[in-house]
Formats: sequence, structure tokens, C-alpha cells
Amino acid sequence: MEAKGKKYPIVEHVDVLDIAHEGKAMGRSGDMVVFIDHAIPGDVVDVKVLKKRKNYLEASVVAFRQLSPLRVEPPCQHHSVCGGCKWQDMEYASQLRFKENEVREQLVRIGRLTLPGILPIIGSAETYYYRNKLEYTFSNNRWLTDEEVQHQETITDRTALGFHIPGRFDRVLDVEHCHLQPNPSNAIRLAARRYAREHQLSFFDLASHEGYLRTMVIRTTTTGQVMVVVSFYYEDIAERVKFLDFLADSFPEITSLMYVINPKPHDSFSDLNVHLYRGQPYLEEHMEQLKFLVGPKSFFQTHSRQALKLYQVVRQMAGLTGKERVYDLYTGIGTIALFLAAGAREVVGIEYVDEAVQDAARNAEYNRVSNASFYSGDMKDIFTFEFLARHGKPDVLVLDPPRAGVHPKVIEQILVARPDKIVYVSCNPATQARDLHLMQELYDITAVQPVDMFPQTHHVENVVRLDLKK
Repeated sequence: MEAKGKKYPIVEHVDVLDIAHEGKAMGRSGDMVVFIDHAIPGDVVDVKVLKKRKNYLEASVVAFRQLSPLRVEPPCQHHSVCGGCKWQDMEYASQLRFKENEVREQLVRIGRLTLPGILPIIGSAETYYYRNKLEYTFSNNRWLTDEEVQHQETITDRTALGFHIPGRFDRVLDVEHCHLQPNPSNAIRLAARRYAREHQLSFFDLASHEGYLRTMVIRTTTTGQVMVVVSFYYEDIAERVKFLDFLADSFPEITSLMYVINPKPHDSFSDLNVHLYRGQPYLEEHMEQLKFLVGPKSFFQTHSRQALKLYQVVRQMAGLTGKERVYDLYTGIGTIALFLAAGAREVVGIEYVDEAVQDAARNAEYNRVSNASFYSGDMKDIFTFEFLARHGKPDVLVLDPPRAGVHPKVIEQILVARPDKIVYVSCNPATQARDLHLMQELYDITAVQPVDMFPQTHHVENVVRLDLKK
């Protein structure tokens, strides 16, 4: 066991060779593997060792001896501190190559799976300003730059409106310009911060749980609609009305302005009432002929245009003829289910979050889809023999679970149901590989298609088709 606070020497001339799991760079120093933050393959670096394990080191860069030819200049001024877009300094073509390699590595090494080959990753036309949702945090404990730390006596304002620092939830980076979400996101955030400072509204203290302003969520659509949800720690009607009126009057493009009173220790408002202040209760997003109503609590893929490509891949892999009964497990607000409904006899969606199921049913009605039904409950408890007996055996089953993957009991029930075809959508190829390994006795993998939903990050979406062995 390591001694607490133990210091290690600087390791010089480390060759960065590859990208490892979770997007960290991997290099070598002698026989020792080194995992390094803020480096990319082709760099030669000196590193400070942070942790020493039996077979590897964890380190951070202290100096660059040679820069990789894959490097580009990151456009964001916050790149070196913010944890959101760590791959901004890598050319996009290389990002895609490493993501495709990650899918292959996870499926073959972890899953020990036999693959038919991997289709070329589907890249994104938009590599910046693509996210349709961001959450900003108001904080009275702003992250300080190195220069500010050295001259703290000159600092009079520690307020911030931005993102949590990785590994330091009590510190918030004050964001000047974010390259993730299109306008008017940056303008709204800056105006809200300026108003709060000028009117001396208190920013939240994440440690003592004091302060008035907590978070601000901004959602946008490809149709030009904008939703803003402001979270307050306690109710102060006069200040709330003035703050929200300022946002509404300054930004008439806000089509849904909402607020939450959240007295809880944590920021999540999924179990709280969201109040409509001005405008419409939903945003409307379009995908082909479908229109989806997106509420303040709705889960919707954060890259709308790339999500359309993802759903088109799912539809192609499902290969529907109009005769199939489709089960969509982890259906969310029913996006995939409704996308497939036109080609199926019927679609059955199951989702844990009851409000998401209500959204799915509302979206089905809104699009006049009559052959889709939705049910809420814990997947392992609702997807049972009795449920199959009532609703019929699936011909095609779609899985789109959270990052943790599919519960083993759900996989057991899938193997009992034995659909002819499974389409597994995953945002975590590692847990996807684990789950596919459990199904390989009954199913052959017949297609693998990575899709880049998150440019400038190491995250990758992957779609796998499985066919029941004959």
C-alpha cells in the first residue's frame, strides 16, 4: 500500500504511444506502462508521477519534449482546466480512429467476441456547438488560476457560473465561452451571471448549502427553440420574478422559461416540480417525419443531428418488414420506439422513469402512432415471463441501456424470450462487451457500427446487431 503523500521523481522522455480506456494517453518508461492526462500519441513528455501501481504509473505532463503531429490548437480558452472536451487538441480524423479502435479493443479483449468486422465509424459534421443541453452551476467558490492563487489578496469576487472542475465538485470553473452549445447559450449564461453580480444575488455554496442561485439548464433544438430552467435554493418571489423577467425580456428567443425551487443538498430536480414561467411547456425537435416533445426532465440524445444518424442505423439493423413485434428496452421518451413503429406490427417500450414513459406516450399521441405502447418499472422486475405472456414474444429486441449496461437478470430473460434479432445500442463499449459475452452462446454478432455522438471527447456510441443462431 502506498504511503500517504508519498512523492515520486519526475520521469523524463516518456514516449506516448496510444490511447487507453477512458481516453487517457498511454506511454512507456522502460518496462513500465504510464497513463497520462493531457497528452496524445506522438508526444514525448516529462511527467510527474501521481500514483504508482505494481504494473503501471499514473502521471501528468510537466513538460513537452516533442509535440505529436496529430496535435491541433484547441479553440477553447478553458481547455487545460475544463474536463468537458479533453480531445480538442487532437485532429478530428485521429479522434475517430482512436474511438473505432476503442470499440474493437473492448469487444475483442473484454468480451472475447468473434466479430464480422467493424464498419467505419460514422463521424459528425458538427464537431463544435453540437450539444442541445448544458447545465451550468452558480457557485461562490470559483476555481482560481495559478496566477490568482499567487496573488489572492487582490481577489474580491469568487462567484462563478460554469462547470464543476473534474475531481473537485466544490470548485466551479467560471466559463467565458463554451464551444459545445450553439447560440444563444453563451449569451444567456453571461447575461445571467452579470445580472446576478450587479444585483448582488447570492451564488450557491456547495459545501455549506447556502445561497440563492443554484443551476441553469439551457436546451436548444435544431428547430431554433430554446428552453431555460433556473434552479433556486429557496423561494424569494420578488427576486425570482425580476431575474426571470430580465432573462425573458433580454432574450425573446427563449421559447420555454421555467424555474425550480430546490432545497435539497444535491442539484438534481428530477423529483421536483418544474414551474413554467413564460412560453411553452415543451420544446419540439424534428427527426424525419417525427416530432418529439422534449420537457425539462426529458432524456434526449444531446447531439440531435447525430442522433438521427444513430436511429437510422438502428432501423437498418432491425430490418423490419411490417410483421414484427419490437421490444424497446430502456426506451426513454420513446425516440427509438417511435422511429421503428412505422416499420413494425407493434412496438412495446419499457423504461424505469415513469415521467419518461408519460413523455413517450405523449409523443406517440402527438405523432398519431397507434401501434406503440409504453410501460414503466425497474427493467428486471417488469420484463418477466408474465409480461411476455401478456404482450407476446418479441421478434426484434432493442437495447439502449445506461452506461452501467444491462442487469444480468434482464439478460437471462432475453435469452428465455429468444428474439430472432437484437440491436444493442451502447454509450459504453466496455459494459456492452460484457453483456454481449453473456449472449454469445445463443447469438451471432452480424454487424458492428460505431457512431461518434461526442466530438472532442473520448466517448463513443456503438451499435451491434445479433442474430439468433440457427
